[in-house]
Amino acid sequence: MVHAAAPVSPAPDRSRYVLGVLCAVYAFNHLDRQVFAVLVEPIKTDLGLSDSAMGFLGGLSFALFYALAGLPIARMADRGSRKAIISAGIVIWSAATMASGLARSFAQLAVARVVTAVGEASNAPASQSMISDYFPPYRRATALAIFYIGAHIGVLIGFTLGGWIAQELGWRAAFIILGSPGLLLALLVWRTVPEPERGAAESASVDTSTLPWRQVISFLRRSPGFALVLLGQGIHAFSLLGIMMWTAPLLMRLHGMGVAEAGLWLGPITGIAGALGVLAGGRLADRLGKRDARWYVRVPALTALVGLPFTVAFIMSGSTTIALLCLIPHQILGSMTSGPIAAVLQAIVPVRMRALAVALSLLAANLIGLGLGPQLVGVLSDLLRESVGDQSLRYGMLVAAVANLLGGAAYLAAGRWIRGESAAQDPARTP
Repeated sequence: MVHAAAPVSPAPDRSRYVLGVLCAVYAFNHLDRQVFAVLVEPIKTDLGLSDSAMGFLGGLSFALFYALAGLPIARMADRGSRKAIISAGIVIWSAATMASGLARSFAQLAVARVVTAVGEASNAPASQSMISDYFPPYRRATALAIFYIGAHIGVLIGFTLGGWIAQELGWRAAFIILGSPGLLLALLVWRTVPEPERGAAESASVDTSTLPWRQVISFLRRSPGFALVLLGQGIHAFSLLGIMMWTAPLLMRLHGMGVAEAGLWLGPITGIAGALGVLAGGRLADRLGKRDARWYVRVPALTALVGLPFTVAFIMSGSTTIALLCLIPHQILGSMTSGPIAAVLQAIVPVRMRALAVALSLLAANLIGLGLGPQLVGVLSDLLRESVGDQSLRYGMLVAAVANLLGGAAYLAAGRWIRGESAAQDPARTP
């Protein structure tokens, strides 16, 4: 079905309310996912695991099922009720997070992580598709950036409270306590979030008919800009997530911090600096992108280049003060990509492919990023330990840091096609 020529845009107050709720959902999505990072050391000690095993639990075991489950769930979101999918996903991942605290072995914890991943795979595709129907293209990067701020709020709470609870009550209690509020949040979404009309926020009439898989695959084959954005996003996630999971262990092993102290530092730095970066990146891309859509990929490319010296200094510095100070710009610059990339992916695909576009981006980000980043750092740490001791963790993280330059190069290459592909989906927009 083709959307009416004069679509009725959602009321601003309703749009802001839905964005706020979905931002809160994303906060709990990342809280339950990333609290694992601050609990790496106590879990490793309690269960007697290696860095490679912890990298598998924090990376590949989660990422593989998160990415693969996202594709069929996103297809459901492009066809049916997005708020129902989000609500059900919250219940699943919250229950699985609580179950993680009951795990008594590597295998049991791996199963809990897999179920958490499947539940969390429902959120981002459906949420971003809804947000794109609540906000027009010229405000979309900012709106999606606000949505992504939820991730950093979740990390802030997860690191800060997770570290404190783990020290006072144990790592198992951290999973159980932090997983439980999501059950109430699922009810809030189901009862108060309206399902928007497809394509309601576009500046021109758009085709809202559901595309068969054959047409979806054909479209993707003809979209080099989309493919290059996914490649850049995957490499960027490899770098950022490979470093993030091992940040707390680095501070604990090489800077002498306890789990609560590491969480107390990492929570505010990762959460606040990351949130500022997300918002700044979205607003900057929206401002520059009005004149040239290529800025939606140029901004992420520039942050990869500018951020590298700070990332390397954080990893290699022997001074705790310098390391923490360098972590701030690392987080700000690393987070500036979220809004622009989310917006450009929504801009260059048809309306009924938006949830699937998010799922494909998550497939790249998770299989390349979360799946390989933490795992590779953990493997390198184990392999190099005999020769350099605990310093081995630094060298594994350094490999992840330098890789981000390749992600920036992929973003720049995508700029060759972005203007034409976004104009093809919204002809009223100046390319």
